[in-house]
Amino acid sequence: MKILVINPGSTSTKIAIFEDTKELMTKNIKHSVDDLAGFNRIFEQYDMREKTILDEIQKAGHDIKSFGAIVGRGGLLKPIRGGVYKVNQRMIDDLKEAKMGEHASNLGAPIALALAKAAGDNVNAYIVDPVVVDEMEGIARFSGLPEISRLSIFHALNQKAVARRYAREKGKKYEDFNFIIAHLGGGVSVGAHKKGRVIDVNNALNGEGPFSPERSGGLPAGQLVKMCFSGKYTSDEINKKLKGNGGLVAYLGTNSAYEVEKRVLAGDHEAEIVYKAMAYQVSKEIGALSAVLEGKVDAIILTGGVAYDKLFVSWVKEKVSFIAEVIAYPGEDEMQALAEGCFYGLKGEIAVRDYE
Repeated sequence: MKILVINPGSTSTKIAIFEDTKELMTKNIKHSVDDLAGFNRIFEQYDMREKTILDEIQKAGHDIKSFGAIVGRGGLLKPIRGGVYKVNQRMIDDLKEAKMGEHASNLGAPIALALAKAAGDNVNAYIVDPVVVDEMEGIARFSGLPEISRLSIFHALNQKAVARRYAREKGKKYEDFNFIIAHLGGGVSVGAHKKGRVIDVNNALNGEGPFSPERSGGLPAGQLVKMCFSGKYTSDEINKKLKGNGGLVAYLGTNSAYEVEKRVLAGDHEAEIVYKAMAYQVSKEIGALSAVLEGKVDAIILTGGVAYDKLFVSWVKEKVSFIAEVIAYPGEDEMQALAEGCFYGLKGEIAVRDYE
């Protein structure tokens, strides 16, 4: 089966074509400032992006009618269980109204649906494990203040994909295992996967868990309150410190883990201690989630871009390998994850759900 994968970003649209789970081609279509200048809302870019995708497919010598399925990056929907979802009108309406927020990924499902209709009557559109996946147990939602509930915002697509990959390699199902999975990218999310559900995970977007290349992670609340009311910073400036200018950026002036690794290997002591502190906090989060799983952990999986760094991985392994085997699946591989989710969903190995 040929599968077309669509992943809209803020200034680009990635497309890929797969034969089952084997990548045939990939293309990152860049959108210039001029291309996007005339649009006030994300959804207004729909026609432009759809036409661009069709043009690229034709240039590559593929007929839209040759595809058996179209899968798009899931956008900001209401909280849903993990899995594969068939795109329907209710989903399109929620994304168009941007009920949960504006983001380029909101275009993934509607464009996928339009192209699926063009591909043929029996071709459907799907999304896989969007960032709004919420499978947290009730007890995990308590923050300490009734006015604030903990939220499930994490790298669901990649975490679920590597969990299923590991299970397939073992000849079993994702639902047969308990995992702790740490996605190590620009943000860090660490999830407790219990028999196919992510029952607890830090909010990787804006203020929980380990610090990361560009996010502050959890901060001492009292000191943060003092900073907020010091008169030195605006609300936007504080938020930028939490997301964008936190973590490695704040300490070392870069969000590149690769650059930090080079500095460490060159003997930069400051870079080494900061980088080790990040590994320390990731390890501590993994340890906390081992308690959530009552010590019944089949494997600890490290993924995301930072997992390419053998030095960083070795520091984490030193601290947590007593809990369970530690395995690295480096990279994010969003396009592969979307294609695999769609393919195994159509094979019946992953539940295909209706968005309600």
